[in-house]
Amino acid sequence: MGQKVHPTGFRLGVIRTWTSRWFEEKRYADLLHEDLRIKKFVKDKLEQAGISRVEIERKANRVKVNIHTARPGIVIGKRGAGVEQLKKELQKLTGGADVAVNIHEVRKAEVDAQLVAENIAVQLERRVAFRRAMKKALQTAMKFGARGIKVACSGRLGGHEMSRYEWYRDGRVPLQTLRADIDYGFAQAFCTYGVIGVKCWIFKGEVLAEKVRPTPRMSGPGMPPPPRSAPPAGPATPPPTTQG
Repeated sequence: MGQKVHPTGFRLGVIRTWTSRWFEEKRYADLLHEDLRIKKFVKDKLEQAGISRVEIERKANRVKVNIHTARPGIVIGKRGAGVEQLKKELQKLTGGADVAVNIHEVRKAEVDAQLVAENIAVQLERRVAFRRAMKKALQTAMKFGARGIKVACSGRLGGHEMSRYEWYRDGRVPLQTLRADIDYGFAQAFCTYGVIGVKCWIFKGEVLAEKVRPTPRMSGPGMPPPPRSAPPAGPATPPPTTQG
């Protein structure tokens, strides 16, 4: 089952959280499809900005959209004009809700799985050899500090009549370890001879849980007394000597 488990969904609630964070009882389906429209609109409109992921938070009639991008200058625009225009268009999608847009810069795009997968897909569309594109992505990610990376391509690779699946890996990629921080990305290359799927797994290290602090013991009537601690051990006294 290791190849059939989504790396992000497998770690939800352990070291990962959801990209849409809100609660709704009556209009759940409507807001779910609204979130999907927002994410698709942002990805399509800012295609050249290197969008890694879009996170949405809702509170009452307020929608907060967090955009993680490798090129924040393209999103912000001249004197913030791009953000204002994007905010107006998102308000139309949400039915006039109060929309707040936050831009977060992706410092190292070379170790972001979604951006790496999209970069390989763009190279495949430009007729770059798929093995060269995959191996270059592996070398670049390991150079920028990744602990491990795995890249897979499937489809009519090289224009062959029979589709196939090829992958390369460098370093460690522990897919079944919950504490492992695995970044996952998927992209599609629309070539003249068909669609090629690109998947990328990047291992960035382990997320260790913080040590749980002991809760203070409650005292009062009806509560058991605290356990007695052993007295500190002093210096050992030598046995008495007898003179014969």
